[in-house]
Amino acid sequence: MSEMQNIQWFPGHMTKTKRQIQASLKLVDAVAEIVDARIPVSSRSPDLDKLIQNKPRVILLNKCDMANQTATKMWIDYYAKQGTTAIAVDCRSGRGLNKFPQAVNTVMKSKIERMKSKGMKNPMMRIMIVGIPNVGKSSFINKISRQNRAKVEDRPGVTRGNQWFTISNNLEMLDTPGVLWPKFDDQIVGEHLAFTGAVKDQILDVELLAVRLLDFLRRLKPAEFINRFKLEELELDNTDSYDLLQIIGKKRGMLISGGEIDTGRAAVMLLDEFRAAKLGRITVEMPNGEWQ
Repeated sequence: MSEMQNIQWFPGHMTKTKRQIQASLKLVDAVAEIVDARIPVSSRSPDLDKLIQNKPRVILLNKCDMANQTATKMWIDYYAKQGTTAIAVDCRSGRGLNKFPQAVNTVMKSKIERMKSKGMKNPMMRIMIVGIPNVGKSSFINKISRQNRAKVEDRPGVTRGNQWFTISNNLEMLDTPGVLWPKFDDQIVGEHLAFTGAVKDQILDVELLAVRLLDFLRRLKPAEFINRFKLEELELDNTDSYDLLQIIGKKRGMLISGGEIDTGRAAVMLLDEFRAAKLGRITVEMPNGEWQ
């Protein structure tokens, strides 16, 4: 996706953000990293591991209601083998968030025991919430703190400032200062982020993006996708993805003068329906490094 290569993804304030995060890390005991369960690799910041170093970490696989359940379980098992606790959550509905305090207690077990041995009955744990733009960080904070103190909008980069939120009588949460960016210079990462809407469509060739998504859907063949567009009689393996976009546009009656198919409109519709999970619960990235 060459259109993405020319964009300045790493603004000048990134260095400042790293310094802010490093300073704030001294105030917390652990880090909770929110990723998109459909694209757990692409929705991470490449800088994060270096920044947090040895801090205990909980990974929140957000938007699990849109992801394939079997794939999400595979990711949780994958992280567990690496010694990392991961839980499946949906920050808008609140699903799975009840497991978060226990997950924090699990990763902080040794420190809690040390503090209790020193006479602290209910030691306070502080955890920093991190995540790239549009991955659901504000929704998570809103839901779990049960207070609408964080502004939530469905567009990248809306969270500002450095705020603390009380989760329980022994758990406090710090919102990440600044903005962490994903690895946009990787073409596949950029495409996967664009599939999910984490990148604004205005800066992309939407038809090309839809064709790339169809490359994936043709291989995966999710039943909901086939049924929704009535593609049962089509041999998907032998159909060009651009031709498939035209077929889908025609089936939806997206015609312009002269009977030509409006592929631009069809592309927008396809991406919208994928992002709304109307084509099925689909995970794009798997732990083995392959697309599903």
